[in-house]
Amino acid sequence: MKFDFLSESDQAYFIHKASTLVEALPFIREHSGDTIVIKYGGHAMGDPKLAKSFARDIGLMKEVGIFPVVIHGGGPQIAEKLKNKNINSQFIEGLRVTDKDTVKVVEDVLANEINAEIVKSINESGGKAIGLSGNKNTLLSASKLKIGVKDSDSNIEKLVDIGFVGQPTKVNINFIKEHIKDGNIPVIAPLGIDDEGNSYNINADTAAGFIAGELEASKLLLLTDVPGILDQDKKLISSLTLDDASKIIDEDFIVGGMKPKILTCVEAMKKGVNKTTILDGRIPHSVVLELFTEHGIGTQIYS
Repeated sequence: MKFDFLSESDQAYFIHKASTLVEALPFIREHSGDTIVIKYGGHAMGDPKLAKSFARDIGLMKEVGIFPVVIHGGGPQIAEKLKNKNINSQFIEGLRVTDKDTVKVVEDVLANEINAEIVKSINESGGKAIGLSGNKNTLLSASKLKIGVKDSDSNIEKLVDIGFVGQPTKVNINFIKEHIKDGNIPVIAPLGIDDEGNSYNINADTAAGFIAGELEASKLLLLTDVPGILDQDKKLISSLTLDDASKIIDEDFIVGGMKPKILTCVEAMKKGVNKTTILDGRIPHSVVLELFTEHGIGTQIYS
């Protein structure tokens, strides 16, 4: 008679997996029934392995009773498509100047290519995702965004029209909730539409924060390409109160795209979101690590 025995290393591996499941259980209970909005973009979206781990995370969230809503970006893919079409891109204050030709490319890449790919990946991982575009079914109403830019000589700020770049003004919340009620995972392309039927490119962070606020989601997760909010010594700040987050925006060490991300979190929380987290999407299963482990990852802002 022959018996098979687990090696010590195999036993240690399975014991570790069991311990991980036990650790996750109270957090699964805590989040069950919650609506959590996730902004998905950056390096995580462009790396096939990270994309697969993200899709599995979203599927797992749904399986344990959480209602995830995904809003995705697509900057690098848009840039590549514009380059192939010989359409030059200009940026003002980090926002892409978007004329009629550009907005058509943006809409095609976001709504038809990236959105469909994310939906397919989540569904292949066992989830039940549905692709939605913000400029369809009056899902995300928008108005033209004009930004203030200071003249280098006079130091006088003037409003600059950057084309079909929008800011969200209203969300068709019932449309999203109907899909959630039907067991779907909404995956939303950050496009908006105005009363005249013009489509607008909306920053994915801004769209995610606005939708989270209108849904009064329990949590907003912003996946980015850095560990979280870093202090003046480039060390991760693991948590901040809402008041401290509002103040830190004006610090000199808050640079690049981090300032608008923090502002997005603050505005979402003012509308009723309980907690927000800026986390590193380059880490495999970053969403699961944030939600289902004791210390989480990234920078959490709490009220």
